[in-house]
Amino acid sequence: MEEEEGDTGDPEFIKKQEQKRSELDEQLREYIAEWRLVRVKEQVELKKLKEKQAKRKIARADEEKATAERKKQEEERRVKEIEEKKIKDAEDKKQRLIDAEKKRQAMMAALKEQHKNKTTNFVIRKKALAASLTDAEMERTKTKEQLEEEKKIALSIRIKPLALDGLAIDKLKEKATELWDIIVKLETEKYDLEERMKRQEYDLKELKERQRQQLRHRALKKGLDPEALTGPHPPKIQLASKYERRVDIRSFDERQRLFQGGYDAVYLEQLEKTWKERMQEFMTRPRRRLPRWCGERPGKKPGDPETPEGEEETAKGDEIEVEDTVAVQPKEEIEEEDLEEEEVEVDEEEDDDDDDEDEE
Repeated sequence: MEEEEGDTGDPEFIKKQEQKRSELDEQLREYIAEWRLVRVKEQVELKKLKEKQAKRKIARADEEKATAERKKQEEERRVKEIEEKKIKDAEDKKQRLIDAEKKRQAMMAALKEQHKNKTTNFVIRKKALAASLTDAEMERTKTKEQLEEEKKIALSIRIKPLALDGLAIDKLKEKATELWDIIVKLETEKYDLEERMKRQEYDLKELKERQRQQLRHRALKKGLDPEALTGPHPPKIQLASKYERRVDIRSFDERQRLFQGGYDAVYLEQLEKTWKERMQEFMTRPRRRLPRWCGERPGKKPGDPETPEGEEETAKGDEIEVEDTVAVQPKEEIEEEDLEEEEVEVDEEEDDDDDDEDEE
C-alpha cells in the first residue's frame, strides 16, 4: 500500500500519465475533424445527387409526355388509316358486286336471246320455263367460264390482296407483325377447339360408361342378364307356362303363329303324328292264332259244320294275305275288323260257358 501511494505521488509518473492523455485527446480531435470533413463532403455529394435526380425526373416526365403525345398521334393516324381502308374495301366490294351483277344480267339476256332464236314450238315452251326459272336452275345453266369468273370474284372478295407497293421498311415490319398476330390467333383458336373437342369426347365416353354401369345394376336388380339393358334393343320377354312354371323356349315367331290361329294346325299335326305312331305299333304287333281247346275250332258256333283238315292251311295263307292288305286299309276298316275280332272273342267265351254247363 505504501508503494502504491509512493507511485501515485511520483511527479514523473503523473507527467507521463498526463502526456498520454494529451496524446489521446489530440488523436480524438484529429479523428473528429476528419469525420466532420468526410460528413461535409457526403452531404455535398448527396445534395448534388438529389439535384441531379430531380432534374432527371423532370426530364423523364417531359420525355414520357412527348412519347405519350407521339403514341396518341400514331394511334389516331392508324385508326384513320384503318377507317379509310375499310371504306375503300367496301367500295371495292360494292364495285365488284355491281360488275358481277352486270355480267349476270348480260348472261341472262344472252340466254333469253338464244331461246328466242330457236323454233316456234321450242320458243313457246321455253318462254314459260324462262319465266319460272329459280336460282338453282339458273345456277345449273351457267357455263364453265361463268363459274370460273364467279369463283375468281368470290376469292378476291374473301382473300384480300396485300398492297405492299411503296411501303417503307417500318410499314413492312408492321404488316408482317400484324399477319403474324393473325396467324397466332388462328392457331390458338384451333388448338383451343381441338382440346375442347378432345375433352367433350372424353366426357361423352365417361357418361356412356356410367350409363352402362347403371343399366347393368338395374338389370341385376330386376333379375335379368347384366347386359340385357345395355343393347340397342329392349330385352326379350321370357314367357313362362301358367301351369308348368317353366320358361317357354319357343321363339317369338312360333308364339306369334300360335296367336295368329296356328294352334289348330299344330294340333292336327300332333294328332297325325300320334296316329302314325300307334298305327306303326299295331302293324308290328305279333300275329298268332288262338289255341284249340279239346279239338274245337276257335270261334265255332253251335250247329256249324266241322272244319276239314286241309282248310286250316288255306286259312293260314288267307290270314297272311289279309295281313298284307291290312297295311293299306284305312283306319275305319281296321277299327271294324277289331270290332269283329272282339265279337268273335265274346262268342268263344259264350261257347266255353255252354260247354262247361253241358259237362256239369
